[in-house]
Amino acid sequence: MADAENAENKDHNAEQEAQPKKGLVGKVVPWLVPLLAVAVCAGAGFAVGRLFGARGSAQTVSAAEQPSPDEALTPPVPAERPDTGESWYYDLEPVIGNLNEPGVVRYVRLGLTLEVGSSMTEKEGTGFFEQRKPLLKNWLTLYLNNLSLEDIRGERNLRRIQTQIADAFNQSLFPNAKPRIKRVLFKELSIQ
Repeated sequence: MADAENAENKDHNAEQEAQPKKGLVGKVVPWLVPLLAVAVCAGAGFAVGRLFGARGSAQTVSAAEQPSPDEALTPPVPAERPDTGESWYYDLEPVIGNLNEPGVVRYVRLGLTLEVGSSMTEKEGTGFFEQRKPLLKNWLTLYLNNLSLEDIRGERNLRRIQTQIADAFNQSLFPNAKPRIKRVLFKELSIQ
């Protein structure tokens, strides 16, 4: 009888070895494939967004600058004169924006001074900028709301922000013309 039990145990063990084992691997593999597919798609979307996306670009200002019938009555951009190298400065009031920080409310207050080349006199330029001040402040508010705290930290990032603001202002105020704003200077920058 012992021989019959041993033979039965051997047959039972052979059947168990023939069946696939449903351990941890058998439970994880069906979930692993969709998880990897989601991770690859998310990574590709992030990479494409970083590669082709433009945070705070001048496109926002350009879209807002489409001339309306009311703007047809506004005076044209002052005529360009040769730049003698002397500059004058125009102060823009501080603008407050919410930083793009998830889960935390962070504010940035930014006051600017525009360095304008001598191709535009101070008298005609002051009137020109005063008339377009709401557009400049609107663009700055949208731009600041698109920045994160990491985008503002460090001298290198602040210089990049100055350049982006100057380029956007020149592009929107003086399209298809030589840039008249030489530099954007920070008069005030505070983060709370």
